[in-house]
Amino acid sequence: MSAVLPTAGQATVRVNGIEICYEVLGDPGAPAILLIMGLGMQLIAWPDAFCASLVEQGFQVIRFDNRDVGLSTHIAWAQPPRLLPAIARGVLGLSVRSPYRLRDMAEDARGLLDALQIERAHLVGVSMGGMIAQCMAVHHPHRLLSLTSIMSATGNWRVVFGKPAALRELLRQPAAPDDPASQLDRLLRVFAVIGSPGFSTDQVELRRQLARAMARAHDPRGQYRQLLAIVAAGDRRRELARIRAPTLVIHGADDPLLPAAAGRDTAKSIAGARLQIIKGMGHDLPPGVQTLLLEAIIQHCRAATTPGLRSAKGG
Repeated sequence: MSAVLPTAGQATVRVNGIEICYEVLGDPGAPAILLIMGLGMQLIAWPDAFCASLVEQGFQVIRFDNRDVGLSTHIAWAQPPRLLPAIARGVLGLSVRSPYRLRDMAEDARGLLDALQIERAHLVGVSMGGMIAQCMAVHHPHRLLSLTSIMSATGNWRVVFGKPAALRELLRQPAAPDDPASQLDRLLRVFAVIGSPGFSTDQVELRRQLARAMARAHDPRGQYRQLLAIVAAGDRRRELARIRAPTLVIHGADDPLLPAAAGRDTAKSIAGARLQIIKGMGHDLPPGVQTLLLEAIIQHCRAATTPGLRSAKGG
């Protein structure tokens, strides 16, 4: 992809009692796509070329930092995260303490649309971002033009456990937690484990992107608080059955962190959802995967806003 990102600046707005950092790209009068990123990832994790391609295809693109990452508010919580006991309680269906829930993060997204005076938008979420988008589709259905849930899940513990090595690497501390070089090495190991085996990744560019993100903001505890929010949300399949927005579910056949069964479970839980499994795709966004996602997202969003096209495609 050789598209060039239009010049745009990041701004901050107060919504839902916190500050959210965001960026708007493209024609303000075009149909809006709200991009929601995953666990611990900042708005710049949405690749510039990916966003520019959506703009070139006639969409207004909004990307933002979720709470607890990037330049948005980082939540103060005195209790140290105890993730493994929390996960154990979640698996058993017991309540889990967390500083906030996925529902709160969905309200952040809704509040951002309010602040930007956008009545309805296409929601595209990756991993945790897909869960946030799902929550918004449940609780604010009138705000969605469509939903695209990518490499995400429903909270059904029976299908969410991928390869143990992927989860271990995600939870592992850097060798020297206060050393930026050690922190960067740890992130590179995570991506090496969760990456897409069927698509090539430029390791030099990946290192550059991760270093850029660390220089912008770095808060590992924020990632843990987000993970607690996911665990505390529990099984959401009954809620997801209420979604009526045109829904596309995309998942990697070779995702080592959230297995393809999680994507199938998501599609099964949402009435009329279309499922696309991508062979060779893991839990990341290498250029080859971005190309396939763009094609699928653009087609889905256009079909969702063009009744005749949607009917012709069986949506």
